[in-house]
Amino acid sequence: MVTALPCKSWPHSLGHLFDKQQNSWLTLETKTYAKTTKCFVVGVGSKVSENADFEWRISTSLAERCLMFNLNITQIRCYILMKMILKRYINLDNESYISSFMCKTVLFHCIASKPSNIWKECNLINCLCYCIYTLNQCVLCGNCPHFIVHGNNVMAGKFSAKVRHELLERMSNLIPCDEILLSQIQCDDLGLRLQIKLNEFSVGHHEFYNPEDYTNLITAKLFMCIPENISGSHNSQMHSTKDESFETLLQIVLNFTRYYRDGNILEKTACRLLAPLYCTSIGSLIASENIQINNTVSPQALAWLEAGQDSDVASSRLKLASIMYCTGDMETTACILNDVEEQYNTEVTEPVCGCYSSAKPYIKIGFCQLSCLYGEERVKDIVALCVRFYPWEINCVPHELQYELFRSTQEDLEHRSINDLWMDCAVVDSLPYLYFLQYKTYGNLQRPVEQQQALTKLMWVNETEPNFRHRETALNLLGQCMEQENRPIDALQYYMLSLRHRERNNAAKIHICRCLANTIS
Repeated sequence: MVTALPCKSWPHSLGHLFDKQQNSWLTLETKTYAKTTKCFVVGVGSKVSENADFEWRISTSLAERCLMFNLNITQIRCYILMKMILKRYINLDNESYISSFMCKTVLFHCIASKPSNIWKECNLINCLCYCIYTLNQCVLCGNCPHFIVHGNNVMAGKFSAKVRHELLERMSNLIPCDEILLSQIQCDDLGLRLQIKLNEFSVGHHEFYNPEDYTNLITAKLFMCIPENISGSHNSQMHSTKDESFETLLQIVLNFTRYYRDGNILEKTACRLLAPLYCTSIGSLIASENIQINNTVSPQALAWLEAGQDSDVASSRLKLASIMYCTGDMETTACILNDVEEQYNTEVTEPVCGCYSSAKPYIKIGFCQLSCLYGEERVKDIVALCVRFYPWEINCVPHELQYELFRSTQEDLEHRSINDLWMDCAVVDSLPYLYFLQYKTYGNLQRPVEQQQALTKLMWVNETEPNFRHRETALNLLGQCMEQENRPIDALQYYMLSLRHRERNNAAKIHICRCLANTIS
């Protein structure tokens, strides 16, 4: 039995949803149709419900069909390629664990979360990679929210934990998705036709981008090397004792002052880019001692922290916010975090880390465009370095993040190399740390609505941002938030997901033992 209802007759209004869409994917005509179209209620219950025989499901098929008709050719090709990849690599032996509807839902989320100018033919592979990555994250979490009715998980009850593990193994070889994987797809002779096309390109064109896109991409990759080297250089100077670090940092800042005064243009530029990170470290080190002694932050520490605020979009400001949080000054913390959120443009700002090398599966179009317009000194305006706390800064670190300082067991230490010194620190990417601090701060300020909004953002960025270097830490923080929400099952799932990203030297092992012990007791 199917019954049609006006959209306004049920709580999750399509009009309300599409009014929030900032992406130009939705035309005025599409939004108008979405606001006025009807939905259906269908006599189908949830697969995970004990009362499935008595439940009804809301169907928004008319609005979804409208959205599909509004896709451009690149988005349509992404959808078709996802279905082909499912058939060739994931749903083997006529399985149907991952459905076409899940692919469509993932595609909608990807289109809504990224600027419309990335969805063009020359960027098809990157768009497909992002869609496959997002689908993989949904399988990892066992949750793919319906695009319109977000509370409806379209993967609920579709496969067991054992099947999910098998699906993740199959999908692990699909990231990043490339021409080689596509060339093995026999459906519609895709592999053969792609090989012919690649041969044409290799003979006649020697490139896969038009000149402008190729220039933007190369410039962006070169531009990215600047903050990565800045972060790596700073990290290499910090692995000594507390007293040695303080003296070393002061000497480095004095050297910067001398080079800036007497050096050439290149040396002056390097000093301006490097100095803020060292100023922040000095201020944080002093603040940690202040907090240990009398739970306040001295004017000297604040002066150093202020001098380092311009290091990048977020990391130094987040260190200051973390320090204020640890002193109990929640109002100041909230103000700093709001400022960081305003500065952090998720369509442009790239997370950057100098802890270890790792290929980026995706570079934001907005970052590519601005990196071509900006000089090297403007790099700090479009990157967010990871937030790194050393052991002597422990008093500036919320207790949830302090676990990262003790991530390694004796056995784990045997599997570390000389390049893994960052594992002695508590390190987290800026954006998830921003939302985690907001969650904790708003909780202390008794502002539950904003607290839940911060938690939702923390969950979403873990699922959608492909370039985090310390995803295991972000997941560990999210798991502890779930524990605070009295959701131990969800917490354990996030800890297990964290272990998938980093099997060794991961504080998730501590959290799993602690969470199980608390649950049993």
